[in-house]
Amino acid sequence: MNVGRLIAYCALAAWAAIVLAPGNALAQERKSMVTTRVEVTGEVGRKLSLSVEDLRGLAQRRGQVAAGGYGGIRLTDLLEEADIRRDERYALRRTYVVATASDGYHAVFSWGELFNTPVGREVLVAFERDGSPLREGEGRIALVSLADERIGPRHVKWLSRIDVRRVPE
Repeated sequence: MNVGRLIAYCALAAWAAIVLAPGNALAQERKSMVTTRVEVTGEVGRKLSLSVEDLRGLAQRRGQVAAGGYGGIRLTDLLEEADIRRDERYALRRTYVVATASDGYHAVFSWGELFNTPVGREVLVAFERDGSPLREGEGRIALVSLADERIGPRHVKWLSRIDVRRVPE
């Protein structure tokens, strides 16, 4: 083996040992994005903080949904459980929902889109894929919008919060 290759091999081995070490900050940062709870906050009557098991129990009570390989609960059912406030005139038509991932990624839905169109029936807070728990790459809890024409932009891995907001009058 020539000296150049030996140096490159040693450098690669040292890099791998550092990056892949159990206590490495990069590995910990990646792991810290994994979500095991989702909060439902904002313009709701009941703020929720739900674990995967809480979501599973709620889905059993309200009706678990399986679509596109995912298993979970419809976002609309979760929002009904949180009881979106209707305390102002035209409150619902000014309401929107922001789904936030632990890495800061956001996806937005209007109340009308969720509750008055076919898209809303296909937005899931998922905790299973192909009958197994979601992997760490999706965060144990994810939000998927399966009826979108362009897939991907409203797929929220590592879902950590669902915030119900209103456009001011």
